[in-house]
Formats: sequence, C-alpha cells, structure tokens
Amino acid sequence: MRPCLVSILVVAAVAVAGCGSAGTASGGKLQVVAAENFWGSLAAQLGGDRVHVTSIIHSPDADPHDYEPTAADARAMAEARMAIVNGIGYDPWAQRLLDADPGHDRTTLDVGSLLGVPDGGNPHQWYSRDAVSTFVRRLAADLGRVDPAHRAAYEARAHGFETEGMAPYDRWTERIRARFGGSAIGASESLVAPWADTLGVKLLTPESFVDAVSEGNEPTASDKATVDAQIRDHDIEAFVYNAQNATPDVQRLVDEARSAHIPVVTVTETLSPPHTRFQEWQARQAHALYDALAEAAR
Repeated sequence: MRPCLVSILVVAAVAVAGCGSAGTASGGKLQVVAAENFWGSLAAQLGGDRVHVTSIIHSPDADPHDYEPTAADARAMAEARMAIVNGIGYDPWAQRLLDADPGHDRTTLDVGSLLGVPDGGNPHQWYSRDAVSTFVRRLAADLGRVDPAHRAAYEARAHGFETEGMAPYDRWTERIRARFGGSAIGASESLVAPWADTLGVKLLTPESFVDAVSEGNEPTASDKATVDAQIRDHDIEAFVYNAQNATPDVQRLVDEARSAHIPVVTVTETLSPPHTRFQEWQARQAHALYDALAEAAR
C-alpha cells in the first residue's frame, strides 16, 4: 500500500477514535496490537486479563508479505499502547502504520531488531525455539515497563509459558533429535530452515530455492532440477511444505514426493486453526514430522 494512503487511513482512524484514552481498551485493559497472530497469541498468554490483544493478520488466507491494511487496522495501531511487528522485511505495511502515527507514548517490539536479524535475513523466526524464548522474555519485560504494578504477574506467566506451555513441543523436539537427529528433509520454503535447526534435522533443499518460493519468485531451473533429483533419488526422508503458499511448483513437488512414497508434512505460516494457541500449533506440527520420519524409517 502506498505510504500516503496509509497516512490517510491513520488520520481517518484517529478522527473516528475521538478523544478516548490511547492504549486502553474497554475495561481498562492495555491495548496490544500484533501484526501477526503467532506473536499475538504469545502476547495474549503473557498479558492475561490485563491486556486486550488484536492480531491484524489472523486469517490463513491473508499473506503477511503483501497485506494491505484497512482503516480498522490503522485505528487499532493508532490506539495501541504496545505494538508488535515481525520486521525483517516481512510486514513493511505494519511499520508504515506506526510511522504514520508517531504521536503518542507507544512501546513497539520489533522482532527482527530484537534478534539482530536484518532485512534480507530469514523472517520466519517464530519457527526458532531460541527466538521464541528471547521474544517471550522481552515481551514480559516490556509489559512490565508499561504496567509496572503487574510486572511480577507478567514475569510469572512468561516463566510458566517456557516451562509448562512449551513443554509438549519441547518433548517432541527432544524425541526428534534423539531418534532422527541429522536426518535429511526437503522443504518448499524458508520458514522450515529455523524449524530444522531447532529440531536437529538437516534441510537439504537449496537455500536459494526455498528463499525464492518464500519471496514469491521463480526458482531457477537448476534449483528445480536439484530438488526433483533429491526426491527421485530418495535423498530426503520427508518433504515439508507450507499449505498457505502452495504454488504450482510446490504442488508438483508434493505430488512427486507422494508418488515416490516420501512422507509429506504440512505446516502453515500463521496459526491453524486461527484461534489455536501458539504452543499447541507448534507441538502438533512437530508431532507430524516425527510421525513422518518414523514412517520413512520403517
């Protein structure tokens, strides 16, 4: 969306909002706006009944890369006491909404800046377990600064999330590492790269191929041939693809993998179903990969 149009949306949104208290939702809760629902899920869990979280990208049909915000999105961001954006070139529209309304005391958590991942790096850091832990610690600290009277509660929820909430996912991670550590997998796009590092498996698909698909570009003929050969020669134990970006090339690879009796694992870029909790979504997908690798080992 053009920057001038973003500014128009924000001006209109602020006018509609009137003279209400910025950053405070109905019931006196802190207004937190997350550009994407995977970060929004974590914010809702850490904030508990002290926050009201709005996730702008919440539908599996929406593409965060080229999303065009609505007036309602602009209004939500304009009223937010805390904003969470992914950064790393993933959601530039969100940063434009923030830049168009810099006037009030809003805390912004930019995940790319937090992690030190520049534009051009892999933006899918919610698939990295270490990155999620770093985010959770920072989010709890930011909530505590915005609402110091409840700092201890935010810290306690963060600790509970790390030790109990993510425990099922961590158990599947440990099982995959123990039984299938180093196993080769193929993938349709780059969101699988940080996941593979977390799970201790090797992503064999060329980085240039998964990056091209993630960015909406055409992979090179050479990369296509390499990926085809990896499937044909059974160089990989499983093939992982993002169901929210099933291009014709990706669907062809999925069909080839199934024809070659290579297990196929489906993952999604955003929460699926949309209102599930982050940890349940991630644990379910890790379980699916474990089952696929076990099938391949038979």
